[in-house]
Amino acid sequence: MAKPGNKIIQAKLVLLGDMGTGKTSLVLRFVKGQFFDHQEPTIGAAFFTQILSLAEATVKFDIWDTAGQERYHSLAPMYYRGAAAAVVVYDISSTDTFTRAKKWVQELQRQGNQNLVMALVANKSDLDAKREIETEEGEQFSQENGMFFIETSAKTAQNINELFFEIAKRLARAIPPKRSGMNLNNETQDRRRKIFCCSV
Repeated sequence: MAKPGNKIIQAKLVLLGDMGTGKTSLVLRFVKGQFFDHQEPTIGAAFFTQILSLAEATVKFDIWDTAGQERYHSLAPMYYRGAAAAVVVYDISSTDTFTRAKKWVQELQRQGNQNLVMALVANKSDLDAKREIETEEGEQFSQENGMFFIETSAKTAQNINELFFEIAKRLARAIPPKRSGMNLNNETQDRRRKIFCCSV
């Protein structure tokens, strides 16, 4: 719920990463509090919305969950173009997904959006026994690329809300408040009245 007088930010957020890294599971856990052991692969992209209220702003997320299969890669720019935030996801038990995540980061950097809030997410922390990528590797890559890093588990809900709250906080700091459309409309109507009045 928006707090009175709070600035409202509408932010497009895109999730990128290899197939099977748990992008859809992350979003479903965040938006609906749900987790499914067998999640069907996303075809093209899926769309979700969620609102977070912070002390400094109310953030309305338009979330695009993109497909991880290689055959959908060419569609990705359509989803991340104009995004305010990007979440790049890899699976801690798969080196290949970490390599792929690095390529996504490079692709986003080539777009040249200096204000893009980027998060690197090491998902499936519940699979620690099968870990192939150490936490330090993810942290170091994030620092080198101006991103923030977090380890999550959609299965146990570890750090899911923290991830999206951190993005919302960074957006609230980066995006200036917009003037309410209601005030602008009233001013326009007032101006019309004056013109009508004075031309009689």
